[in-house]
Amino acid sequence: MTASTPTMLRHNKVDLALHHLRDATNPAARPILLLHGLGDHAPATVPDWADSWTGIVAGLDFTGHGASSIPSGGGYTAELLLGDADAALAALVEQSPDGKISVLGRGLGAYIALQLAGARSAQVHGAIVLDGPGLAGGPTGPTSQSFFSLPPATQTPDPYALVELGRDLRPPDYVRSFVQLAIAGSDLDEPIAVCSVFRPDWLAEVAGEPGVMDVPLAEALAAYL
Repeated sequence: MTASTPTMLRHNKVDLALHHLRDATNPAARPILLLHGLGDHAPATVPDWADSWTGIVAGLDFTGHGASSIPSGGGYTAELLLGDADAALAALVEQSPDGKISVLGRGLGAYIALQLAGARSAQVHGAIVLDGPGLAGGPTGPTSQSFFSLPPATQTPDPYALVELGRDLRPPDYVRSFVQLAIAGSDLDEPIAVCSVFRPDWLAEVAGEPGVMDVPLAEALAAYL
């Protein structure tokens, strides 16, 4: 399959586009799932940095992004996108030689990759955090609510996704809980790799946790292949 003919996964009332960018060149290598940044979509081709990855390379379009469908009236949260990523993981582990995959996220996708590593620690063999749109998220503590109404979206990215996910709340203790779950459930000593240059407050907390590598991308890929 190619990015132009994605596998459509049904998650709640949304159709998610999972793009198979390249088949495995080594049957013993596990797949890698690419998670894009806010307002973006899965790459159309395999990124240059992934030339060394010999397993399946796949990219997911989150709800309201790319070729995935748009829910009515918004309601976007990071946890909703975590469910999207979990659906993609379930599809890819069936194609993995050891029932595990690695995950690489950019921006917002990096935050979701971190959550997925904690929520599915037995199935995620390494999560890589990269720079990209939506990495900062919103505040790290509670704020007053605001209300807004936008015209119905006819194409992606959904404006509701841009507004709601752009101010997603990311308390440091909440983020750290996913790191701790990933470390507790993984067979790796360091199941998370921070490769980004930009470090918002929540990510600076993550990078300082035991069990988190702070390394260049090439080193992280080699560790999780």
